[in-house]
Amino acid sequence: MTTTQMTPAMASRFASLALNHLTREFPNKLMHAMSSAQDARTPRQLHPIFYGSYDWHSCVHGYWLLLRLLNTYPELPEAEKIITVVGQHFTAENVAGEMAYLQQPQHAGFERPYGWAWFLALTQQLQEMALPQAAEWAKNLAPMARFFEESFTAFLPKATYPLRVGSHFNTAFALALTLNYARSVKHGPLCALIEETARRWHQDDVHCQAWEPGGDEFLSPSLMEAELMRRVLPGEEFILWFDRFLPELAQRQPATLFTPATVTDRSDGKIGHLDGLNLSRAWCQRSLASALPAGDARTALLRHTAEEHLHSALDNLDSDYMGEHWLATFALLALEA
Repeated sequence: MTTTQMTPAMASRFASLALNHLTREFPNKLMHAMSSAQDARTPRQLHPIFYGSYDWHSCVHGYWLLLRLLNTYPELPEAEKIITVVGQHFTAENVAGEMAYLQQPQHAGFERPYGWAWFLALTQQLQEMALPQAAEWAKNLAPMARFFEESFTAFLPKATYPLRVGSHFNTAFALALTLNYARSVKHGPLCALIEETARRWHQDDVHCQAWEPGGDEFLSPSLMEAELMRRVLPGEEFILWFDRFLPELAQRQPATLFTPATVTDRSDGKIGHLDGLNLSRAWCQRSLASALPAGDARTALLRHTAEEHLHSALDNLDSDYMGEHWLATFALLALEA
């Protein structure tokens, strides 16, 4: 079986897509709580860095996408433009503007947990780059990184239940990204808190029925939970957990996990989420396959299914702006897995 891999041509395509929307202020879907008439402002006035890409979180992971591509393919034709755009936006002054927004009481839950996690992933990407400018950019963003570290630290102990949904509120996705960040920056207390929370929420989950997809999901609640636990549990312990969680996977059950979602209208932002579901499933399926023992029959099954999911969406990244402003990020996750 041929496995689709990332190529320089794909990287250039993804970079062009992101550059076309990162600084595009409109259309824009604000998630904005107002306490007075003075709070009625434009996206760029509210968010001097993350005002493009239709919404705040997509702009954040659009920057992550560009920087990750640049780090992997430093000779990208778009490299100079990427460096220019990031340098213009990741300034101390702009970060102060973003912080002023985040610190307002009415915005306490802003972008929880999806945007929080993506911002920390962006910070991690900067800190791992050899590009000379990256260190200054990371230093400028550091106050926001600390803010979201503290936000997770305050939130997780009082979050009695996980959110098992396929949208931005999915807690397994947020914890998976944030655990990577915490390990990368050696933030021991945050690592421990995430690992404890994941075990508290999911250690005893068995016989997952995978009632999915919902009509607007871009994450698989079942596979995303498994991917989180793959990162949390040591090898053999994860295999035992995975065997209990999806005990009939080798028999292609639950069947829904092996069937790419159908997308009927890519101009509908919610229905268009299903392209993202197919990409994020491919990401999880590839990652989970890599964790299974040698000779495990589920490995080939997961990899084959990942290819089907990936190809169902890969040609539709720019079919409509509703997908163009974010899908390439999830395509990259799947291709790198």
